[in-house]
Amino acid sequence: MEAQNNKVVQKLAMQHSDKYKLAQKYYSLLSALNNLKLTEREIQLVAYTAIKGTITYANARTEFCQMYNTTTATINNIVSKLKKVGIFIKEDSKVKVNPVIVLDFDKHINLFIQLEHEEDRQDSNDTERTYSEEDGSGSSSE
Repeated sequence: MEAQNNKVVQKLAMQHSDKYKLAQKYYSLLSALNNLKLTEREIQLVAYTAIKGTITYANARTEFCQMYNTTTATINNIVSKLKKVGIFIKEDSKVKVNPVIVLDFDKHINLFIQLEHEEDRQDSNDTERTYSEEDGSGSSSE
């Protein structure tokens, strides 16, 4: 077997006490994999906003401040930063998490992460497969 065909498969399973913790873990992974270097508070705000749908309303901001012992000024600073990098978007006058990275955190989540060597990327057929949101089963996209 050639070195470029070797693959390492690792399965990890974690349980979280609530959907906010699950969402925080998901966004922590996205941050790490994409070198976003999000702070813990930024991850908390993204997770909270993804679950609530928006951080625009005063009641959502107040609840976030109480849950995480922070201020609305901190929220404003984070929103400004995350809008610049495309994590937050403004839609219908509401600040929301970019729908591309929003999941239903009331459900169990299976992630497929493929890390490749740069020289192997062009030869890989696995990246052309799509995965069903419901059961994680692979299906060909051809």
